[in-house]
Amino acid sequence: MPVLSRQLPVWLPVVILLVAMVSIQSGASLAKSLFPLIGAPGVTALRLALGTLILAVVFKPWRLRFSKAQRVSLLIYGLALGAMNYLFYLSIQTVPLGIAVALEFTGPLAVALFGSRRPVDFIWVVLAVAGLWFLLPLGKDVAHVDLVGAAFALGAGACWALYIITGQRAGADHGPATVALGSLIAAVIFVPIGVIQAGDALWHWSVLPLGIGIAILSTALPYSLEMVALTRLPTRTFGTLMSMEPALAAISGMLFLNETLNMVQWLALASIIAASVGSTLTLRRDAQITRVDVE
Repeated sequence: MPVLSRQLPVWLPVVILLVAMVSIQSGASLAKSLFPLIGAPGVTALRLALGTLILAVVFKPWRLRFSKAQRVSLLIYGLALGAMNYLFYLSIQTVPLGIAVALEFTGPLAVALFGSRRPVDFIWVVLAVAGLWFLLPLGKDVAHVDLVGAAFALGAGACWALYIITGQRAGADHGPATVALGSLIAAVIFVPIGVIQAGDALWHWSVLPLGIGIAILSTALPYSLEMVALTRLPTRTFGTLMSMEPALAAISGMLFLNETLNMVQWLALASIIAASVGSTLTLRRDAQITRVDVE
């Protein structure tokens, strides 16, 4: 990707980030459409294998050097990255894309709010819990969301939280290039699992173009665009815009997968988005937003 001038119009990095988010959710929709052929584990294997290859070419992870302490964090980071992919794809087998992303988003939201004692943060916790209550099949089952799929999405969110914590430690000296090595660790573990579970269906040549499309839309293109936006947007602006992703995921599901949400689900989605936006806008100055997509 060519280096963009620092003298960009104010609105251009925002557009770049929106394109990255649309790309990610389009990739997730394409991945879900491939489930009937090779299943969620097979798509995970394709995404990780091809995505890792692209990242390795771009970042050349074999050049990186890590201290002994960083290696432990790097290993956990890679395992969390692979588990995020695996669990998220398992979740969207039975849960609408927008709801799965909203449930997964509770992971980084929990990291942002954990340990805070300010009164204003209590508001974001209440909004997030309210959103979860109405998205999950609790109480009177008003949301009609598959419980197992929802559990997979929440598990992916927990892995995302772990990914953030360990990624900050492992990538302190290498920045975004750490993603390539973390993806390689994830691929070593989860690609064989996906290959075994997908069986012979994974080896049809007709699947390869779709796998390449998923790797580009979900990995190569958005990661590159987000790195451009990260260097040109204030942290709070970046985090606030990223908070809109569950809504983009819901729209993507409607357009490409014919998924629909009822009014309660839209309100619950909006509650989680509001919690994420609010927590971002009220971050302390020393707080950081760490973001790499896994859908």
